[in-house]
Amino acid sequence: MSLIPFRTKRTSGMDTGNLMSLGDFRNEMNRLFEGFMSRTTALAPSWFETIEPGQWMPTIDLSETDTQIRVRAEVPGIDPKDVDVSVSGDRLVISGEKKSSSETSGEGWSHCESHSGSFSRTIPLPESVDPSKVTAKYDKGVLMVELTKSPSATSRKVPVLTK
Repeated sequence: MSLIPFRTKRTSGMDTGNLMSLGDFRNEMNRLFEGFMSRTTALAPSWFETIEPGQWMPTIDLSETDTQIRVRAEVPGIDPKDVDVSVSGDRLVISGEKKSSSETSGEGWSHCESHSGSFSRTIPLPESVDPSKVTAKYDKGVLMVELTKSPSATSRKVPVLTK
């Protein structure tokens, strides 16, 4: 007697040659999840760096106006002296090192943990910028980088001449 009331080919007139058994279905789902979990950046565009296990990558927001590009990066717990910002061509590079340690002790015991790791985030810029007019400000774990577009990158209206 079957616990699951499936109709078979004999009782329903259906062709079951294309149907999977529950075991096959489970194996296929396990294969899909293992493949998904082993990928470093699932469905990420090719210009994102891959993230190795244990590596940390700050999240960013990018906004643009007619004259500026603003990048907001969340870098909590990082000393501003450990953050580097550079512009190279059409790319903004934010890199740094995160260091933290904690120590707890009591009567007859002590617990100490240290965490550290470096990061580097390369952001392709949608327009060319003037490297001399880049500013970076750090406040409460948030890095704000403002990049002024170069004059050649700003748009201008071109009048249409008639004869």
